[in-house]
Amino acid sequence: MPPTLVMNLAHVAPSDPNLSLVLKVLPALVVILITAAICGRLAQLVMQPRVLGEMVAGVLLGPTLFGWLFPGAQATLFPPEVRPVLYVLSTIGLTLYMFLVGAGLDHTAGTPGEARKASVLAASGILPSLLLGAGAGLVLYDLLSRPEVPPLQFALFVGGALSLTAFPMLARILYERGLENSPLGRLSLLGASIDDALAWCLLAVLTAMHLGDGPAGALPTVVLTALFAIVMLKVVAPLLRPMGDSVARTGRLGPTGMYVVILVPLAAGWMTDWIGVYSVFGGFFAGLAMPRNPEFRQVLHGRMMEVVSTLLLPVFFTFSGLNTQLGGITGGAMVLAFLLILAAGFAGKYFGCSLAMRGLGFSWRESYAVGGLMNARGLMILIFINIGLAQQMITTELFSMLVLVAVLTTAAALPLYKLALPERLEPTTKAEAPAERPVEVPSSSP
Repeated sequence: MPPTLVMNLAHVAPSDPNLSLVLKVLPALVVILITAAICGRLAQLVMQPRVLGEMVAGVLLGPTLFGWLFPGAQATLFPPEVRPVLYVLSTIGLTLYMFLVGAGLDHTAGTPGEARKASVLAASGILPSLLLGAGAGLVLYDLLSRPEVPPLQFALFVGGALSLTAFPMLARILYERGLENSPLGRLSLLGASIDDALAWCLLAVLTAMHLGDGPAGALPTVVLTALFAIVMLKVVAPLLRPMGDSVARTGRLGPTGMYVVILVPLAAGWMTDWIGVYSVFGGFFAGLAMPRNPEFRQVLHGRMMEVVSTLLLPVFFTFSGLNTQLGGITGGAMVLAFLLILAAGFAGKYFGCSLAMRGLGFSWRESYAVGGLMNARGLMILIFINIGLAQQMITTELFSMLVLVAVLTTAAALPLYKLALPERLEPTTKAEAPAERPVEVPSSSP
């Protein structure tokens, strides 16, 4: 969009401040959606998930490219008064997205001993990454940390960010290949969901510690968060079961049901924001409290995911991109710091999960395939580090490095999987198809 057109649109109705704000926000949304659609399509053309293109689109609209080439146009398109609106839209989008992720999780074991094996895989995915990432954080503390953040808290944040797995992306790849009911697929999905749940719990504790002046000050926030989770899972969840039974009988979610599934995550997000652990946790627990009927999850996904992923998530990617300054990763010290963080994250996930799968009896090909998938961080790490940036736990330099880690590990996931487990070898790993195909968990793109 030409800068003069943006400027004219921004000044059509200066006498009405509300209309003036609308005329500034709408052009920004149009540019965001067009850029996300183009980059998403380009990503698909090179056999990458669409969400990767949308992530890159957000970075390109920030100071890294658009702001570098056309600083005046970017300042006009994303003026200071528009950014809070983008922040609100992205927060609503993240809360609803994490709600859909939570609603799509299924921790039930299909075979005896599967839960134990999934726990082994989850531990192998989170512990090496957490330890290596924390070690890298301690080494880089003086270079990258904010002075008011203690070294241990900074190190655990870096380790926690690197221990995440892009659960929805992993699920999408396995479903597309019909491997979701194979031993490899079920273990991967269970292990990734446990990984992410533990990482979110760690972030909740770190946020509480940061806002509460240390472990003692964080105790009320941790207690309130635990109480909130218990209420959602033990009180709210039973109240919602009749809605799931109704959808299972009729196959549709009526207007009243839609009000419920919108209000519950937004109210839960408001409660967790009030507690002090960010709204995405409320959305996630609201999703866990939803009925577990496969029919309900399928209808919920079909009604909400396209709007959330097409309209709201690109806004979040752009808001992240506006805070990403890859130009700041210059000079020998910064480049070495980035390479250390990337190596710690990659080695911890890839080799940790691969060795665990091999120890559980899978072939080396299957093991390395799972290691590649579990190493993708996708949207999950972006949510994680945006919370850290909003709470002033990390610097913009570290934020930019972790955004780049998210893009590179997500881009490498599918090639690593195909290299280890070519399509001609996949049928040997598939289990017999069940009588009824389970519902897909939410993905970050429809």
